[in-house]
Order: sequence, then C-alpha cells, then structure tokens
Amino acid sequence: MSVECRFAIISDPHITLPHTVWDHPSRVHLVEVSIPALETVLERLSALDLDFLLLPGDLTQHGEPENHAWLAKRLAQLPYPAYVIPGNHDVPCLEANAQSIGLADFPYFYQAFGYENPEQLYYTCLLKPGLRLIALNSNTFTDEGKQIGWLDDRQLIWLQAVLTEFPTDLKLVMIHHNVVEHLPDQARHVMGRRYMLGNAPTLVSLLQAAGIHLVFTGHLHAQDVACHQGVYDITTGSLISYPHPYRILHLQAAEEGQYRLQIQSERVEAVPGWDALQQTSRDWLGLRSPSFMLQLLTQPPLNLSLAQAEPLVPSLRNFWADVAHGDRIFDFPHFPPAVRQFFNRCSAIDETGQPRLIDNNTTLVLKK
Repeated sequence: MSVECRFAIISDPHITLPHTVWDHPSRVHLVEVSIPALETVLERLSALDLDFLLLPGDLTQHGEPENHAWLAKRLAQLPYPAYVIPGNHDVPCLEANAQSIGLADFPYFYQAFGYENPEQLYYTCLLKPGLRLIALNSNTFTDEGKQIGWLDDRQLIWLQAVLTEFPTDLKLVMIHHNVVEHLPDQARHVMGRRYMLGNAPTLVSLLQAAGIHLVFTGHLHAQDVACHQGVYDITTGSLISYPHPYRILHLQAAEEGQYRLQIQSERVEAVPGWDALQQTSRDWLGLRSPSFMLQLLTQPPLNLSLAQAEPLVPSLRNFWADVAHGDRIFDFPHFPPAVRQFFNRCSAIDETGQPRLIDNNTTLVLKK
C-alpha cells in the first residue's frame, strides 16, 4: 500500500507554567520560554496540512500534574492528532509525590494522544491506512528506585507480538532514549550512556529483523541523525534549549519497494521578551559549559589530569551548543593528538571522514 503523509516533531518542550519554574544556578534549560516557544511552533504548524504531530518525551519540567494537564488541554485544541510518550522528566519517580506524577499516572493525562488503554505505558495505533506508530516507554525504575532507560521484558514481548500481528504496515517507532549512538562511544561513556537505552542492541535487533528503519527519539537535546544496522535514530533537539528546533517531515513512496523521508528542520528565533533567543540561548549554554567540559576531559576515555584539562576548557565553551545545532565539523589543532582526534570524531562525518550534513535537512531513501 502506498503511504504519504506530512508530520511534525516537537521534542523535549519541558512545559513549565510560570509559577512552577524551578530555578537553579546550573540549570541549562530555558524553561521560561517553554510555553511561548510551543505556541510559536503550533502557530507555524497551523499553516501546514499536517497529518499528525509526534512528541517523543520530556513534555514537562519535572512531571508536575498541572504542567501535564496544561499540555494535554493545549494538544486537544489541535486540528490534527498528536501522539506522546513519557520522558525521564515526565515521570521522575515511580510513585507520585508532592511535586510529580508517578509512572503509572502518565497515560491517564494523555488518553486522547495514543493511550486509549491507560493501564499500559506503551501503545500502537494506525496513523493512516498502511502506516503504524509504535510508541514505547523507556522509563524503568530499579529495585533501589533509580530511574534508567530500559525496555522491560513485558514490553519487549508485547512489541514482538505487534510486529507479528501487523507485518505489512509501514512502522514508525517513537521512544525517548536514544537507540543508536549519536556521539562516539556514547553507550560506553559515563556521561553519554545516560541518554542511551540500556538494552538498545536488543531493540535494534528486533527492529532490523522486522524491516523497521525509522526511530524518533529525544532526550539528548541535540539535532542528529544516526544509523546502525539499517536503523535510523532521528533525535530532535529540545524546544527550550539552543537552537530551539523542531522538524517537519514528508513521508512518501519512492521507487518500487522503497519509500522516501524528507526531513526539514526549523528554529524558534524569538519569543516575546526574548528577541535574541538564539544568541541568548547559545551564550547561556556556553556560560554553563566549563564544569561539563572538565568532566568530559578528565573521565574515560580521555582521562586527562586537571592540570592537562583546564587549559583546554575555554576552547570548548561552545562545543555542546555546536553539537546541539547539528551538522558541525570540529577541529582543535592545538589540542594533544588523542584529544584532538576524540573531538574530531564528534563531527558530522561519514565512515571515510567526509562531511555528511544530514542532521537538520536531508532526504532518506529506505526499503519497505
């Protein structure tokens, strides 16, 4: 069956009503712009003939019930369907507390946005004839109460059943945690693996066997398109972090046995009270980057001493902002060779070292 649709992705909007703003000196998220940024994007999207909207998690600041309620009410006003999943910020605790909802509460706020069965934290639905969404929950709590990115056995069994039950539908997968590495050795680096699904290889193997190529993620707050074993992980940056992006995608049939996904990325340049949002946001990240960069340099695999790392930190002031922007080429020729090589590998390059600028605007041609 030939499928064609146009849809949008808004990730990690971290909706924060003004009286719920949680402030901290090291906070890197501009939650103050969450609602006006979302309204700006929704106004722009209203001019498009969209089939649906995807929101791959971190819908709220810290799982506050009133922030969830506000977003659900706003999504209900859209002229097209919206589908959501929980991010780690949406369900920061297993059981509800004075600040946040509990994990099992999430579907009850969003029954109109995919969770027809609110007793289950994952779902599948038909987007259009022949096109199916599989929406997964990657938030799990250990026996000690620690939140991790993981698909439990029950969900994996459910997923296998869905793949068997609907073998001919073209399938899109949405999950909060990354399933393909977007940075070198992300799954093994102490700072990078927190953004990865802990059992990502299991999920990727299932998707590969089922011929599923497209996974839409969030969490990393970066614009990046990565591929492993034929599975593309298209992660979209946060609406409240530089460069305040969102995506518009056009899916259509290509040649016999193929389909095409055109990806277009847009930015929120300004909102009321924040006329220079892009520059302000970039500077905001830069001011808060030194401690992050120092950790990156002194932990594995670089393992630099403080004396070696500290002189390099000023050169890395805008490193994360550039990673978040996507399609950046890095080179720090004055760095020691091993350190220079590490950061060079963070560039938007292919296996041969040539530029491959696909993080923001590109067209992927895939087999059905």
